[in-house]
Amino acid sequence: MSEPIVFLPGVLNDARLFGPQLAELSADHAVMTLPMGTVNTIGALADLVLAKSPDRLALVGAGLGGVVAMEVVRRAPERIQRLALISTSPLCAVPFDAMAYEPMLVAARSGRMEEVVETLIGQGARPTHPEVLALVQDMALAIGVDRFVNQVRAIQRQRDMQSTLRKIKCPTVVLHGAEDPLLASKRHETMVGFISDAQLVTVPNAGTLPTLENPAVVTDALKEWMARPLRLA
Repeated sequence: MSEPIVFLPGVLNDARLFGPQLAELSADHAVMTLPMGTVNTIGALADLVLAKSPDRLALVGAGLGGVVAMEVVRRAPERIQRLALISTSPLCAVPFDAMAYEPMLVAARSGRMEEVVETLIGQGARPTHPEVLALVQDMALAIGVDRFVNQVRAIQRQRDMQSTLRKIKCPTVVLHGAEDPLLASKRHETMVGFISDAQLVTVPNAGTLPTLENPAVVTDALKEWMARPLRLA
């Protein structure tokens, strides 16, 4: 049997971000998700992933989860058999971008979490399907203010991961929404260029949340990724 797949969701997301993929991939693979936000640094989140994951695994990270996945590979490359990065970036947050989260924290602490979700979704191309937005709102309320604060602090302290990408040797797929204005296609193309065994998948009719906005394309890409042969040590 192939290695188990561990999914790491993004900001204000839980396992439901990967609902369609979990439903299909679980037929052939052991799957699990781990929450993001119980601690407030990328390094501490990576340590938790390593502590709670199998010895050998395929790792899928979206958004913040993708950043944590890169840090996991940096710390324990021998444990990661495959890597999938979705709508994420290896770049550290510049001061302006880091400060942009502060009004969202004020809104969240004031009980206006729905406003926070509207802001985040609006930045990354609003989902065209009302049910997707409703699900994102529900996930955000389930995550809550405390974990959201931890997630933001982790992002604000993110280190540059470009040197880490250059060291990745395992089969890797980088996915991004074709209509995502927040993370440009060139950024993902650059990421793929850094990694020796990487493929780029541009998901049509999707913004920052391709796993929900166009789930079939993402699921098919992950199935193909899991079927790729592993590099011999």
